[in-house]
Amino acid sequence: MTTMTEASVREFKMPDVGEGLTEAEILKWYVQPGDTVTDGQVVCEVETAKAAVELPIPYDGVVRELHFPEGTTVDVGTSIIAVDVSGGTAVAAPAATAAPERQEEPKPQGRQPVLVGYGVATSSTRRRPRKGPETTAPVPAPAAPAPAAPTVLNGHGTAPAAAPAAPQERPLAKPPVRKLAKDLGVDLATVTPSGPDGIITREDVHAAVAARTVTPEPAVEAPAAPTPAPAPVFDTARETRVPVKGVRKATAAAMVGSAFTAPHVTEFVTVDVTRTMRLVEELKQDKEFAGLRVNPLLLIAKALLVAIRRNPDINASWDEANQEIVLKHYVNLGIAAATPRGLIVPNIKDAHAKTLPQLAEALGDLVATAREGRTSPAAMQGGTVTITNVGVFGVDTGTPLLNPGESAILAVGAIKLQPWVHKGKVKPRQVTTLALSFDHRLVDGELGSKVLADVAAILEQPKRLITWA
Repeated sequence: MTTMTEASVREFKMPDVGEGLTEAEILKWYVQPGDTVTDGQVVCEVETAKAAVELPIPYDGVVRELHFPEGTTVDVGTSIIAVDVSGGTAVAAPAATAAPERQEEPKPQGRQPVLVGYGVATSSTRRRPRKGPETTAPVPAPAAPAPAAPTVLNGHGTAPAAAPAAPQERPLAKPPVRKLAKDLGVDLATVTPSGPDGIITREDVHAAVAARTVTPEPAVEAPAAPTPAPAPVFDTARETRVPVKGVRKATAAAMVGSAFTAPHVTEFVTVDVTRTMRLVEELKQDKEFAGLRVNPLLLIAKALLVAIRRNPDINASWDEANQEIVLKHYVNLGIAAATPRGLIVPNIKDAHAKTLPQLAEALGDLVATAREGRTSPAAMQGGTVTITNVGVFGVDTGTPLLNPGESAILAVGAIKLQPWVHKGKVKPRQVTTLALSFDHRLVDGELGSKVLADVAAILEQPKRLITWA
């Protein structure tokens, strides 16, 4: 058995798998200490605020240590796995940092370094213990003894005393907060976190500094150590609690930011789309659309693209830092998609330059990828305008919130057979209601109304796709 040197050990750090993402949660390990890995082999699956992604290792070697167990959220740039690249056989590391019950799981063979979608972690996934009541209970009055070394749980009881403290016991804090604590001489292990999931915030560090100036009460006057308040008891038979994280957490934060940053205005129009529905049926028989999915959303998307070309100022964003309006000369058309992990909005890059068959192909690929949970983070970046089709749920319309960084979003309601005055007579016609929400800092009522009116006019008379193109 070859002895490993520190020089032969390579540390693989959590990469930024999205656009400026700062952290990711380890969903599943595909390797264990002692396993041999090769360049490009997938070693774990992580979930960011954008997507779930498989991470390939960039070199050959033998796994020496997994620094974090499944369920741990790790900052980008933090080492997550150590690999011995000397070519020798590694000694299996203690199981303190990996879930032992997973050691008997068969390892995936021949995996390729590809992006995956929102895979669900297996039932054996272990989550890092949250800070319990002991972290929030009042401190007893007598002088506290020196803190004992943290207990490391490995799934089978307490780890041997000689085992080092598991990395997951390291206080959770962002790099800027860690630097602040270091500059102020604050030990993060002594700080009570107030952020979500036990994360230490800047305010927590300042509070710890302020607490130093408070003169402690004499021990003789301190009351007896109070009994910690019992943890709240939930009726699991009547309630189910789902942690807010990943895509849902990011979506919630984005929508709150959108609602309270951009002044929303929503306008509505009800339109006769009977001719559009007829065109959809004709295109389904067209050989140029063979094998492609043709539906009303395709023509609605094309109508919106034509309306944007006629009214280009709608395709813009607000630069708060520079106090500028950024006019986009391209359209990355977002399509809202509901997935098991939450709402995502992938977009079709340069949709304005695509022909109708190309747009149909792009829409089909986008929807299929989202349903299979394989949407990549890059596919959800850089959108300029979005369509959300609430009609598939039988809803007449809605008042959608803008995606951050976009100026407009079009909601499409259900298409229903309704009585409609057509050529002076009441007839049954296919009718739908459109709603356009826009950022009133960028788009005034005139511009928003022109865009919505153009979309409606095209859907009522789809031949305008030719005459206005």
